[in-house]
Amino acid sequence: MHAREHSGWNAQLLRQAFVASRPVSWINTAYPFAAAMLLTTREVDWVLIVGAIYYLIPYNLAMYGINDVFDYASDINNPRKGGIEGALLAPKYHRPMLWLAALTNIPFLVVLAIAGGPGSWLALAVSTFAVLAYSAPVLRFKERPFIDSATSSTHFVSPAIVGLTAAGAHFTPELWLILLAFFCWGMAAHAFGAVQDVVPDREADIGSIATVLGAAATVRVALALWALAGVLMLFTPFPGPLAAIVAVPYLANCAPYARISDAGSGRTNRAWRRFIWLNYASGALVTMILIVWWLRTA
Repeated sequence: MHAREHSGWNAQLLRQAFVASRPVSWINTAYPFAAAMLLTTREVDWVLIVGAIYYLIPYNLAMYGINDVFDYASDINNPRKGGIEGALLAPKYHRPMLWLAALTNIPFLVVLAIAGGPGSWLALAVSTFAVLAYSAPVLRFKERPFIDSATSSTHFVSPAIVGLTAAGAHFTPELWLILLAFFCWGMAAHAFGAVQDVVPDREADIGSIATVLGAAATVRVALALWALAGVLMLFTPFPGPLAAIVAVPYLANCAPYARISDAGSGRTNRAWRRFIWLNYASGALVTMILIVWWLRTA
């Protein structure tokens, strides 16, 4: 391969990696880590910066890039793929993508493990295992109904726990309650997202919480989990209860599909696209609540 061709191929791989990493969702993993560390240490140090960069890009490249490699057989028949909801990764990029994910993740993990000390090792291990187990062959947690939603939620909650452990946070019952509410939110998000793929997943013989329960029942489970997340926040110290309102737009977005048929499940993609942008509005509200907490506890 000539130098120019090689350069062009590398550039194309990086473009594919960018799409595969779902940049519209980068903030969903970087924010929990950074917020957890900042609220615990009340300072911005190099560990926070390195960790935020890791959970912003390399972590998402691993999480979604590995998924796009091993889901290619089903993704090729999924009209959602090829845009903000994931790359349709040509086979020639599969092995390079796995190498790229490894090379961009391992150095960060080593640095975070050293900086965070033994207290953060379990959280880092669980976070990394969940990323690999969700999509990798043999384990394929994404094809194990109910475990799929729990693993997906771990993808978003574990960065916060890594940040807390690295900062030496004291895990109080109130903090565990907040993390549990976040976990319920994550499970609801995955379950609802799985509904739109009921038809292509069944055609590809892929199991999921939605293929087992059916579209309508899965939507109702998502509604119950989002409602539970909101209720749990009511039992946290002020201003935590204010965050209960965050559940409302998710419930409103999801509720119209509580009776959706399996055949019509693809129509929930409209709500899923709204969900992606709802996360930004919710993040802004949560940020304001955290600022209130910061000022009250200063």
